[in-house]
Amino acid sequence: MKVVSDFDEYKLIDLCDGKKYESWNNVTLVRPDPEVIWNEQLTDKEWKCDAYYTRSNKGGGAWSINSKYMKDSWEIHYKDLTFNLKLMGFKHTGLFPEQAYNWNIIRDKIKKANRKVKVLNLFAYTGGASIAALAEHAIVTHVDSSRGMVDWAKENVRSSNLENEECHFLVDDVVKFVEREIRRGNKYDIIIMDPPSFGRGSNKEVWNIETDLYDLVKKCTQILSDKPIMFLINSYTTGLSQTVLANILKLTVDKKYKGNIVTDEIGLPVKDKDIVLPCGIFARWESEKYED
Repeated sequence: MKVVSDFDEYKLIDLCDGKKYESWNNVTLVRPDPEVIWNEQLTDKEWKCDAYYTRSNKGGGAWSINSKYMKDSWEIHYKDLTFNLKLMGFKHTGLFPEQAYNWNIIRDKIKKANRKVKVLNLFAYTGGASIAALAEHAIVTHVDSSRGMVDWAKENVRSSNLENEECHFLVDDVVKFVEREIRRGNKYDIIIMDPPSFGRGSNKEVWNIETDLYDLVKKCTQILSDKPIMFLINSYTTGLSQTVLANILKLTVDKKYKGNIVTDEIGLPVKDKDIVLPCGIFARWESEKYED
């Protein structure tokens, strides 16, 4: 497992009874997490938080605010990157701190390329990977079907002082966008995707990771450059294994461009405890092996 232990402004304080207690730049939250299946606290400290999320028996849930100082949005920093956080529906904050592992690899790959690198970020959410690539002066195309997420990504770019870098923001269905790029003949050196289990495109197109992921990755091989650097797939889908993602890359990207395939879990450590919270999996095709 790859463990992110250098995100100084994020702390995972405790885990118990299906919930996690965490600090985001000194804003403390309690949120549900299905990986926490034990009912004993790891510490004896009381969970005093600024806000907590409670699931509804009817589906979804809601945030409850405990502090009069709780803001509608606030910032968190990782190295030289800045992200805006907000309390979203369905328990999210707009950032997955464990992805810092992948941000570092993206940056290193671009640095070592010694050329102008074109990056395509699909299902790009609020732009963590896009911002990491922009920080190394890559040309980035950022695609998400939600206008709200794309606008949020633009906020993060401005907060990180990267608005003068070249980034193309698109509100679009990912599959249809890739099909158009094939027809247009556009190519990318790095492709990143973080597909949801289920979703809808900008015009209500239906996405199902189990039936659609392979075909999408196969199509993406047609828009890789002659000398691609990396193809990265992240997944939070329960039941989808690392081996499945590796097999998809072997049958598509590696079939056309021989390289190296790496798969693993990503996790976050609990503060002062020998416990790690698993936070998803990844599979990475790379033209040159990365030592981390």
